[in-house]
Amino acid sequence: QVQLVERGGGLVQAGGSLRLSCATSRRTAMGWFRQAPGKERDFVAAITWSGGSTAYADSVKGRFTISRDNAKNILYLQMTNLKPEDTAVYYCAARIRYSGNSVRISPEEYDYWGQGTQVTVSS
Repeated sequence: QVQLVERGGGLVQAGGSLRLSCATSRRTAMGWFRQAPGKERDFVAAITWSGGSTAYADSVKGRFTISRDNAKNILYLQMTNLKPEDTAVYYCAARIRYSGNSVRISPEEYDYWGQGTQVTVSS
């Protein structure tokens, strides 16, 4: 069982920054996904169990940074230069199945999900 607690969502203006965090009960491969109303849940970023490899969606590459503090079991998503199209509910996810050094970018590859935190970017 993996418990995930997300924090850090809020309202920001376009061009602003926000940092999301996800406290986990154990160390696993992790990812961030987002879902806007009426849309599918989309991949944002992922990180391996060790933190040695990361992957990003093209839409956020260069603006978002995923990282983890393995000593504290906390996952982070640093978001900069936010755009209105970034508005969505952001979810952290954990994969308990073996991942090795491979990043996982599909929702089906994850086993546990946080409750989600709303990020709203105004024009």
